[in-house]
Amino acid sequence: MKSAIQFGSKQIDFNLEYSNRKTLGITVKPDLSVLVKAPVDTTLEKVEEKLRKKASWIIRQKSFFLTFYPKTPAKKYVGGETHLYLGRQYQLKVKSEKFKVINEEVKLKGRFLEIITNDKNNVKKLVEEWYLVKAKSKFYEIALPLFEKFVKTHNLSLLTFHLSLRSMPTRWGSCTPKGKIILNPELIKAPKGCIEYVIIHELCHLVHHDHNQRFIDLQTKEMKDWEKWKMKLEKLLA
Repeated sequence: MKSAIQFGSKQIDFNLEYSNRKTLGITVKPDLSVLVKAPVDTTLEKVEEKLRKKASWIIRQKSFFLTFYPKTPAKKYVGGETHLYLGRQYQLKVKSEKFKVINEEVKLKGRFLEIITNDKNNVKKLVEEWYLVKAKSKFYEIALPLFEKFVKTHNLSLLTFHLSLRSMPTRWGSCTPKGKIILNPELIKAPKGCIEYVIIHELCHLVHHDHNQRFIDLQTKEMKDWEKWKMKLEKLLA
């Protein structure tokens, strides 16, 4: 059942599900939807009353999830354009050779991201492939020690490390109950601290599934300055 309440100038839409449970629970999902699970005999008025009491928290949770929405503007992949790598700006330099190049390549050279190609139409493809290769190696390098420390600290030794990349239009990362870490390759454009923050955030979900106060406390224990990196990620890739 879909419904909504008004809280000041904001409307909070929610999905209501009834089940054989004793308490009423409210969950804000990463896609910004709100799910309410209530006992079968709960009136709509009681649900709405509870939602109004939790409205400030719901709005904060939505704002929190919005920081994970990749918003980097589309690039044109032309010479002189700037591109991020690990938080630093590099200027694109396209070298289209007169003679056919056997191996087209992308490499960092000083403050430039240099692309050597036979065809300027290949620049976007080459850069995206380069980012993906870098993301695979760098993410593994950063994530493995964080994972090993986390599972040891929280007695999660049955979990084995597995990392994969997936383009996610509205998320920076996720973590399965079995410990598989999934990261958005776009993160390779952010500083190492931002990448660590997303990984730690996802690892904390192995202990606490919801973004409740216990989750926040655990995240703070694992990374005291996480808020700084969250803000930097939001600002840099917004």
